[in-house]
Amino acid sequence: MLSAEKNRTLTQVGPGTPMGELLRRYWQPVAAESEFEKHPVKPVRLMGEDLVLYRDLSGTYGLIARRCKHRSADLAYGFVETCGLRCHYHGWTYDHEGRCVAQPFEEKFDPEGRLKKRIRTTAYPVQAKGGLLWAYLGPQPAPLLPDWELFSWKNGFVQIVFVEVPCNWLQAQENSIDPVHFEWMHDNWKLRLQGKTGPYAPTHLKLGFDEFEYGFTYKRVREGADENDPLLAVGRVCLWPNGFFLGEHFEWRVPVDDENLLSVTWSFIRVPKEAEPYVQKSVPAWTSPIRDPQTGRWITSHVVNQDIVAWVGQGRIADRTKENLGASDRGISMLRKQLFKDLDAVADGQDPKGLIRDPERNRRIELPNIGRKLYLEGMTLEEYRLHPFWKNLLQDFRWHYGQPEEIRRAFREAMGLAAEG
Repeated sequence: MLSAEKNRTLTQVGPGTPMGELLRRYWQPVAAESEFEKHPVKPVRLMGEDLVLYRDLSGTYGLIARRCKHRSADLAYGFVETCGLRCHYHGWTYDHEGRCVAQPFEEKFDPEGRLKKRIRTTAYPVQAKGGLLWAYLGPQPAPLLPDWELFSWKNGFVQIVFVEVPCNWLQAQENSIDPVHFEWMHDNWKLRLQGKTGPYAPTHLKLGFDEFEYGFTYKRVREGADENDPLLAVGRVCLWPNGFFLGEHFEWRVPVDDENLLSVTWSFIRVPKEAEPYVQKSVPAWTSPIRDPQTGRWITSHVVNQDIVAWVGQGRIADRTKENLGASDRGISMLRKQLFKDLDAVADGQDPKGLIRDPERNRRIELPNIGRKLYLEGMTLEEYRLHPFWKNLLQDFRWHYGQPEEIRRAFREAMGLAAEG
């Protein structure tokens, strides 16, 4: 249980709030590179700030305040130039550093550009990695954008999935260190959704939680397994401060504002050995729906959709003054304790947990991973079909509902399944 004051501290993310200042110390995934192949301008709301992300005609990305400094026109409807984004209203143009570089009419009467030189808009750095576009809203010097090992893996089909979720970021992130929910939400609930009443999934017998440089791991033993089970020996990763890593995919819970988050999934699926070498030209991105348009109910068929039902069911901002934590929630307590520790560090002018500033340490960073050998070495299509987990992904993208047909076709072609219809 938390006091109301501490709950507000952990959930408020706007400019100037303690948690907002903490999360601004980390690079956040906000869009996909492939989105800008057709539409070079995208509005973005991030930690309570309304921004616009663009790629200009020279290929430079910029992230600037959404309102023009002239008369507050919406730059989401601007158009890109060789250097910057031009407002559709009067043509004022801003580069990726927030400088006003053009004022077409004013320049006739102010050839020295005195007004233009005074105009600056909010601007934040943007970097591309893994097919994602990352934004940094914190103070300089910025830390390095982490070079996670997965971003360099070969022979894989990668896709990015976005979901706009109407709740606070923290109740989603607390899900990242909650192992027992897999038994009930993803196994037993799925069984009941299919109209069956049993048998229920193996129960959890033992849990373990450990801290490491880039977050926490949770480990578990379920009925029918033993102490040598990889889920206990290696575990899963609660990636600091707002991520989740399951071996072949990441999930980030990016705060939009206090009451909304952007869920970002980055998924890698190794193609069969018969399909190697495989080089993906562009990483596709899509948005997963979370409500049934006919009934208005939350969609419950896929793994992350099931998680979302739990997140939003706690309210826009979970009231942690009314909770009753149990033995399975030790990881939740560890997460909150570290957040408060990091808040103190930032207030004292120190770096919080997990930032990377040494380039030598930022090369193909490995995270605890129970399946690394499989992901690196691959397997045949027949081995895929016999595998207890991976065989399911040949038929459906199990994480999110609503995968577009064109991406499904591209996946089947990459996997050598296209000829099967």
